[in-house]
Amino acid sequence: MVKPVYNLPEDPRDDAAAVRHWLEALPENYPPEDRERLARACDLLLRCRGNQDLDTGETQVRHLLCTADILVRLRMDADTLIATLLNGCYGHLEEDGEPPAVRFGPGIADMLEDLARIDRLANVDAVIAAKERREHEENLRRLLLGIAKDVRVVLVVLAERLHLMRSLAGLDAERRREIAQDTRQVYAPLANRLGVWQLKWELEDLAMRSLEPDDYKRIARRLDGRRAERESFVATAIAALEERFAAAGIDADISGRPKHIYSIWRKMQRKNVELDQIFDLRAVRVLVRDVASCYAALGIVHGLWKHIPKEFDDYIATPKGNLYQSLHTVVVGPADRPLEVQIRTWDMHRHAELGVAAHWAYKESKQQDAAFQRRMTLMRNWLELKHEGEDGGDFVERFKSEFEPAHIYVLTPQAKVIELPRGATALDFAYAIHSEIGNRCRGAKVDGGIAPLNRPLTSGQTVEILTRGNAAPSRDWLEPHRGYLKTAKARNRVRQWFKRQNFDQDVELGRSLLEKELSRLRIEEKPRLAQLCLRYNLHAGEDLLAALGRGEIPVGQVAHQVGEPRGEERNHPLAKPATPASGTGGGPDRAAVIVAGVPDLMTHPAQCCKPIPYDEIVGFITRGRGVTIHRRDCANILSLPEREKARLSDEVHWAEQSLDAVYRVDLLVIAADRKGLLRDISSVFSDTDIDVVGVHTASDRAREIATMRFTVELEDGARLEQVHTRLRQLPDVLEIKRPHA
Repeated sequence: MVKPVYNLPEDPRDDAAAVRHWLEALPENYPPEDRERLARACDLLLRCRGNQDLDTGETQVRHLLCTADILVRLRMDADTLIATLLNGCYGHLEEDGEPPAVRFGPGIADMLEDLARIDRLANVDAVIAAKERREHEENLRRLLLGIAKDVRVVLVVLAERLHLMRSLAGLDAERRREIAQDTRQVYAPLANRLGVWQLKWELEDLAMRSLEPDDYKRIARRLDGRRAERESFVATAIAALEERFAAAGIDADISGRPKHIYSIWRKMQRKNVELDQIFDLRAVRVLVRDVASCYAALGIVHGLWKHIPKEFDDYIATPKGNLYQSLHTVVVGPADRPLEVQIRTWDMHRHAELGVAAHWAYKESKQQDAAFQRRMTLMRNWLELKHEGEDGGDFVERFKSEFEPAHIYVLTPQAKVIELPRGATALDFAYAIHSEIGNRCRGAKVDGGIAPLNRPLTSGQTVEILTRGNAAPSRDWLEPHRGYLKTAKARNRVRQWFKRQNFDQDVELGRSLLEKELSRLRIEEKPRLAQLCLRYNLHAGEDLLAALGRGEIPVGQVAHQVGEPRGEERNHPLAKPATPASGTGGGPDRAAVIVAGVPDLMTHPAQCCKPIPYDEIVGFITRGRGVTIHRRDCANILSLPEREKARLSDEVHWAEQSLDAVYRVDLLVIAADRKGLLRDISSVFSDTDIDVVGVHTASDRAREIATMRFTVELEDGARLEQVHTRLRQLPDVLEIKRPHA
């Protein structure tokens, strides 16, 4: 537990006395100039929040002082403490003479603004369906991190949540459970991600006290009943180890390792055992200088007591997936009782406590996108600098300028969190909710006020879409310079709407254009539209005519194909014809790929690697079937014999794509096998409006690994990346890739 550094005055209503006590109890590491600034902040706090009560029964001033005190124990700087004390006073300060940026500096003003936005989110009641709960919680965690341009804002939020959890006694049981559930699902994982273990463990224990009170009390009573015996046992073990290490010349720091009630309960649940069967209730941690000393210490431990072979793990030779390193062993210690011993170097310990950016992903069994992990790494590195006593100011500035989040997280009026790329607009948001909402959109409210549809959104905003039954998309939405749409999904939905409206006109125009071109070329043969459709991955002749009418396929190209003599196609492993895709649209045909600057050469997508816009591609010149388009990393291309490599062409690139083009892509998903895995993955495809046209699954029972291959239809690489991101958020998903045939 993060203990307070001061005692509250007896009178719970005397906010001024509480402030004096807090200022007097500040540690000596805060210099006089910081104390003066903190005193000014406390004066403003009393004016802004004096004698305001919370539902918990304490005053706002005391709540904020206790929150700031938690951060004092974490050795946070004065700026963080000032932002904590003035949390909720941003609007008051704006109206009270000097704005916060002038009075305390722009850094504190930015933190206060972010805290105000987060506070607004905390006051929105979310009604989330059970199947969407996990995704919502993950997006809410990301939203909090996305809002916070400065990692210290998240620490303030966590400290405030911790004090709230300590003060739940005055609330009714149902409200306590709601707060505890949010704490376990959102705030404790946030503390875990940032490596602030002092907060994480206490948040989890306090949440368990409200959610599983009987189990909590039962374990707590048994631990308390044996506390003296356990402490005596650990002290005896430490004394024995210190004597042996001193004799061997090993410089080691040995201490008891605390075990938290929630962690004990989770292990009992996971292993289906009782408390007496948990080996690491009695545990010590040994810290040494180097790796050689780790193994030397292990030899001494095993020489002193008999070890339990099945309970030994060497995470130094084979680190965990989160890069965690340590030696873990369980021995039969003094009085023939089990004792867990962890041995690691000081560097390993510091890395485990503060520096493992992937630790949270390991604990939560999630795969996260690289940009988000990099952002978390920067946040944790900054925290490590603070704990080592460095200012870290330059680091924060570099973090702000170079590692802005790639996504934003905005809320529906029902508080469901929606992930969008940075720069997305309210119109993108509308199409992310549902295509029909986007098509009928006529305006938007952002945080309660009318906002332009082309204004970029920011994380934490609440967006309400205003619709009208007879409304329809505008062609202005597709003009890039007008800035209405950022996402490929929204643009494609608008284009598809217009294509549906004009389909009949496009068919007639295409028919007329083809007839005129055939007449001009004096080709009398009647067009075999059904056969021509196969070349463009289209279903029906009318689809081909509509594409001609829209100008997506050159009419001269089709006319020349009508007049081509029929002949046998040469069979080559790199020149297999494309398989027709379901739905309208086509793969990379002559209108989709340009070869050497010539747009009317016959091209076909390779079925071994299924390229889609805008993969890196290479052309293979076939004999009698034009150019087959492959991905550059295609296994067939990489293993091509030397004599065939002369037929490769680098002068291929994607042209403007068909507005309703749909491409088939194979996705290989490898995951830890569990019940409901296929259902969760299918929900991602359903929620993102992706059609699945093929599924093959296999399970390796010995390794508990599931391998699933999906064939899906989508428009372009942007949609593919969106699906990748959503799939990586699912628990137990280990790897996602595009396989080769």
